[in-house]
Amino acid sequence: MSTDGRRLRARVEAEAYVASVCFKHGPPRLLGVELEWVVHHRDDPRRRLDPDHLAAALGPHTPVTLRPDSPHLPLPSGSPLTLEPGGQVEISSLPSPALGPLVDVVTADHHHLAGLLDQAGLVLGPRALDAHRAPRRVLDTPRYAAMERAFAPIGPHGVTMMCASAGLQVCLDVGERGDAAARWAAAHRLGPVMVALFANSPDLAGAPTGWASARLRTVLGVDPPRSRPVPVTDDPAAAWAHYVLEAPLLCLRRPGGCWDAPTGVTFADWIGGALPGPPTTDDLDYHISTMFPPVRPQGYLEIRYLDAQDGDAWVVPAALLVALMADRRTVDAVVDACAPAADRWLDAARLGRTDPDLARVARRVLDLGIPAISGLGLPPGTAADITERLARLRDATGRARAVEPRVGAADGNATNGRQS
Repeated sequence: MSTDGRRLRARVEAEAYVASVCFKHGPPRLLGVELEWVVHHRDDPRRRLDPDHLAAALGPHTPVTLRPDSPHLPLPSGSPLTLEPGGQVEISSLPSPALGPLVDVVTADHHHLAGLLDQAGLVLGPRALDAHRAPRRVLDTPRYAAMERAFAPIGPHGVTMMCASAGLQVCLDVGERGDAAARWAAAHRLGPVMVALFANSPDLAGAPTGWASARLRTVLGVDPPRSRPVPVTDDPAAAWAHYVLEAPLLCLRRPGGCWDAPTGVTFADWIGGALPGPPTTDDLDYHISTMFPPVRPQGYLEIRYLDAQDGDAWVVPAALLVALMADRRTVDAVVDACAPAADRWLDAARLGRTDPDLARVARRVLDLGIPAISGLGLPPGTAADITERLARLRDATGRARAVEPRVGAADGNATNGRQS
């Protein structure tokens, strides 16, 4: 338990706090991305990562979760670098007022990171799951040890998500108070369609899974009270507060190395006296960080359902999402267009673009998004390239008849695994 922050003695206080910190209203001006990659040895992707080897490769950018004495410098263009429990690397962009500058900064830092790893004989994997190794933790921290132990009785998805998965996250402002519910709805309704279009994780640990996005299947199965989609309602803040407070504690910070939480105790139970001493707002912030739904409000909307893409192909789904959320008219059209597929998360993860109903909705969504790319202020060449790749994706969507190994590139061509 933290002694920092205001003590929470009633559920209504916690609900109000969640609403105030997770839904910050205003004009939608800023955006960001978070890019994750599985890391492999170039000569043998089945070899385990050695923590010392990875730290030597990352040098002064090494996160303190791997080396507590590291200076943990940002990458040269300013993006912070973090690590996931299995050694996956993650670039988190700083907020940007436009997509063009964001792409420039993140691309520069991505290429710098790839260069550092290359010098150490390491490469960024092209898929959103580790296709070569069974999941195993590289980072030894109280948080990740407690998470692994908590997830283990539920099944194998927890350790797979923690140690073998890589996602693409797109972060968008909540928007004006009057638009927030529509933007919340659109971000969720787009989920199955975007998953189907950009699924990129068919294999795990040397074997096909039979799923187009086995990564999303894994995330949804980790621990449903904290990983299933948040209900879409006209009051997103209330829905999210209920979701957070009814989720069991995953970690309980305390002195020493064991952060295991008592089984089945929710944050609401803690407020109600289930644990000694009331929680604080700092405890609630930490609890929120252990929620993994497809869309997570963090003061902005963190859209988490996309598979990592190969190389620089992340720009295509990111641009499509930004374009579809750019104005209220398009947002409303998205909500309507996606209604037939709104709850088909598992079908999207399993079948991808081969499901005819999902493919039909996806083509409608692409028809909305493709013309909007030109309004994002991208350099003409970049906008033309994204538009062309989305157009090819639209033409290809629905043609396949069975789940095949998915690709990271948005144009549907087979990936060659090259790093850029």
